[in-house]
Amino acid sequence: MKPLIEKLPLSEDTSFVARTHRTPHFEVAWHQHMEYELILFTEGAGLSFIGNYVGAFEAGDIFFLGSNLPHTFQKNSEDLITSAVVVHFKDNFWGTDFLQMPESAAIKKLLETSAHGLKITGESKALLNPLIKQLETEKGFWRIVKLCECLAVLAQKKDYITVSTQEIKALNYRDQERIDSIFKYTMENFKEPIQLSVIAAIAGMSIPAFCTYFKKRTRKTYIDFVNEIRIGYACKLLLTTQMNVLQICYDCGFNTIANFNRQFLKIKKIAPSKFRRNVYDHNISSK
Repeated sequence: MKPLIEKLPLSEDTSFVARTHRTPHFEVAWHQHMEYELILFTEGAGLSFIGNYVGAFEAGDIFFLGSNLPHTFQKNSEDLITSAVVVHFKDNFWGTDFLQMPESAAIKKLLETSAHGLKITGESKALLNPLIKQLETEKGFWRIVKLCECLAVLAQKKDYITVSTQEIKALNYRDQERIDSIFKYTMENFKEPIQLSVIAAIAGMSIPAFCTYFKKRTRKTYIDFVNEIRIGYACKLLLTTQMNVLQICYDCGFNTIANFNRQFLKIKKIAPSKFRRNVYDHNISSK
């Protein structure tokens, strides 16, 4: 099987890609590519799948993804407009010796760390937002200067969290189709009970074979994966609606409030009510 590598086109006068992808061109299945990816979300919200990580994204969020790190970003609803400025570059686009220079040591370390996927936090989000947007329209050598500036901010400030613990491997076509079908069915049905027999059949496997395959591929069980999707959706409801915690519990696909609270605490390390209150208090204090 050939590895699944997305081919990213370059124009004759550019060495890396920087462009806005907006619905319906934003939606991409589970995939990987050789290029590093710096992505700034400018519209919409949804769930990010990066290696074995599942978490929410919204406008203003920024991720930096290493070479060949599998990922996809799924919007919250089919009719939601979602867009992002996406920057793709190879680690040798500036030449073969650039990363070997002593001044590039911090950048080289950053690229190595990005193999786990980085979600940008803190002051760096505000600094990077205009720089990434400028990359789409910048011309000539200033494009390279701006990209280096983005990487310097990330390398020096280290305002990021690593999100994935999955070992990077090249996906083959069968894996891509199988994982994509698993993701698609799960995203469409996580609000309802999902039987292992059904999802195993979608993957074309017996239940034991599916459980082994999924755990080996993602370092987590399928049940944990579904719970992470449900909790990610719960976070979105907590932040964007007036629904109470009990309503959110059932809307996300949990059968009992006790299990919902237990899973929320396990994944987010905080109770759902406190999660909502903390974000509300933060928004008030920042006004």
